Amino acid sequence: MKVNTKYHGEVEVAKEELITFEHGIPGFIDEKSFVLLPFSDDSLFLILQSINTASLGFVLTSPFTFFKEYDIELPEHIVDDLQIKTEQDVVIYSILTVQDPFEKTTANLQAPVIVNTAKNLGKQVILNDTNYTTRHQLIQEKVR
Repeated sequence: MKVNTKYHGEVEVAKEELITFEHGIPGFIDEKSFVLLPFSDDSLFLILQSINTASLGFVLTSPFTFFKEYDIELPEHIVDDLQIKTEQDVVIYSILTVQDPFEKTTANLQAPVIVNTAKNLGKQVILNDTNYTTRHQLIQEKVR
């Protein structure tokens, strides 16, 4: 199927690549079907692109790449909702707020996007009992 995207124009997407967010994403509850697209060929970043709304694409990355100490435990109801059977079926992403300059970009560690790759089910999970916030600076300044 052809999908109009925010960053890549029109792209061809196989039905098997679609990820269903049964309850949408907070703020976008009517958007239930997305696809993950690479931001560029050699990038650490992906686009979570809405299938129905070309202008709706979230820049994602693995939080573990930039925040080595990042650690979350999924509540049991999320594991059930996403039909997760094994840890290998789960991929965790953080939504980025891209800034200019890029060094000011922040990651939302409080509300990760969880994807069950075996079932193509996704959910943005808001972690309430955590020290993580919605704006962690992606690129940390080096201490001199």
